[in-house]
Amino acid sequence: MTVSAGARLALPPEDRVSSPYTGYTRAHWEAAADGMLDAAWRWATPGGARLDLPGPPSHSGVRSDGLEGYARTFLAAGFRVAGAGGKDPNGLLERYADGLDAGTRTPGRDDAESWPLILDHHVQGQPMVESASVALGLRLTRPWLWDRLASDVQDRAEHWLRGALRHVPAGNNWYLFPYTVAGFLESVGRGDAETARARERALELLEGWYRGDGWYADGDGRAFDHYNGWALHLYPLLDAHLAGDDEESARHGARLREHLESFSLMFGGDGAPLHFGRSLTYRFAAGAGVGLGAVTGHTPLTPGASRRVVSGSLRYFLERGAVGDDGLLSLGWHGPHAATLQSYSGPASPYWASKAFVALLAPAEHPLWASPEEAAPSEGPDRVVSVPAAGFLVQSTRADGVVRLHNHGSDHVRPDEGESAADEDPHYARLAYSTVTGPTSAANAADNHLSVTVGGARSARRRIHPLGAGHGDGWGWAASWHLPVFPAGPSTVPGLRVESVTVARGRHELRVHRVLGAPDGARAELTGWATDPGGAVRSRLRGLHGWGVPEDVRAPQGTAFARRVTVPRLAAEVTGTVVLAALASLTADPEAALPDGASDGTSDEELDEVVDRVEVAGGTVEVRWAEDGALTRIAFGRGTVTVDHG
Repeated sequence: MTVSAGARLALPPEDRVSSPYTGYTRAHWEAAADGMLDAAWRWATPGGARLDLPGPPSHSGVRSDGLEGYARTFLAAGFRVAGAGGKDPNGLLERYADGLDAGTRTPGRDDAESWPLILDHHVQGQPMVESASVALGLRLTRPWLWDRLASDVQDRAEHWLRGALRHVPAGNNWYLFPYTVAGFLESVGRGDAETARARERALELLEGWYRGDGWYADGDGRAFDHYNGWALHLYPLLDAHLAGDDEESARHGARLREHLESFSLMFGGDGAPLHFGRSLTYRFAAGAGVGLGAVTGHTPLTPGASRRVVSGSLRYFLERGAVGDDGLLSLGWHGPHAATLQSYSGPASPYWASKAFVALLAPAEHPLWASPEEAAPSEGPDRVVSVPAAGFLVQSTRADGVVRLHNHGSDHVRPDEGESAADEDPHYARLAYSTVTGPTSAANAADNHLSVTVGGARSARRRIHPLGAGHGDGWGWAASWHLPVFPAGPSTVPGLRVESVTVARGRHELRVHRVLGAPDGARAELTGWATDPGGAVRSRLRGLHGWGVPEDVRAPQGTAFARRVTVPRLAAEVTGTVVLAALASLTADPEAALPDGASDGTSDEELDEVVDRVEVAGGTVEVRWAEDGALTRIAFGRGTVTVDHG
């Protein structure tokens, strides 16, 4: 046995024959689950109803956080035991049975064991989230746990779980929590009109949230992120799979398959998922959809490529300090990182990473584990893929394994919500994200951002309006517009609007912006990727048209990837309607030349190595690429953008 770096997880020796990319096998997954569960159970209450992990509480309070510890680890235990055909060498199920008994005796009572009641999301909603993990754990382990419980314990558990059916969820993926609870109750012969309606309502909403290309919005707005894989696809397809419902499996599975066509590219060559969206402390749960696709057969990936992605993600985090010396998952990304968190993040929140262990439902002889590992999608040729439904443009480069996501469609702003600069979220508002960089904190200079400064106030990007996306052979584009909002003075400026276009080609990004209605004295600023100036990952930003001399700006709070970062920035005085063009790049390839450098005195002659010619006439921008003479033409219309390349 070996011990993983920086953590007390005893893992088997690497197997580079069957797993040439990661060295991880199914035994590594079992050992990782066992180690994390063992560490978490050291913090259990005497009756086992709560796992009160150390750390600052979430806004839901310590009792809810303790339930969260029980529920989320139970999910990992459920996958672990069910995948082993009921074998439970560590006696996990006895502990969870005792905890279920203790937690449901007097729910709502303020004592060491009682679980909090499930109420409306705006009153006391977190227990509703955890009810889904409890229900799934019970469903996965039914023959070895639920069926052996005394009838009064079963009745008490049902009564507590039904709170999820009788109270109002948040208006997003939360509706799948009562859906999952109802599915469990029906699977054990306790279904009725109440469970049927909970499931119908969830599927009605889910259908309305489907936007195409395999992507769901997380609610009625335009929030597209990792919740697609670890919630919106996972719960309905896993429910159908466990029920043996071929018709529902085929319907939900077809959408997951399409989702994975683009999402499977969003893992870097080092195994990292994109650092984008909320709840990133769930870490390797990002691979749950990939694992479920392999388990159910609804995936475009080969078994070896699926294992490469999920094992690569698990190994990525285990090697970078996600599990501390105490064996617990920390609140953060690699290690602890406060800026990655949300107010609902508590000490046990990271254990939604348990969803990745859905891969263990594939037995040892399943092709997921029996086939040799193959390259991940990001390890193939350079690719640019557009996802019009979400407003995404995904760009990967083989030489360094870096994946970049250009965001022209996901904003996490509710339809009924006003736009306030104070609510700008770095995890959605930026123009681009990657597998090797994180956004700067809200208190520092924003990376990958186009702002307009008016009267000393710098604008924020909130609601994003897609203008289209597409791709061809080796290139792609995406565009959007937004209304700049300001933190001081009037929140908006009449007539002020920003239209943005990204064209990706190789490792380069052509960034073109049209600022409309800028008042006298306004100033536009464009920033690039935030990187450690002494690190292996390098960022460059160079003006092509309209921008002034580049500079580097420090972001002292760093990112989830580096404690010290700088952000390249361009600036220009703007009045009325102005078109601005720049070239950006992000690379970790030590062999890559960077002729588009911003801070190293790069000359125009060197720039010609990437771009031969830039012409701007009215609302039309033409860029001639030096490598092959290809011409990119961007034409701004009245609320429209067209992009041609050839």
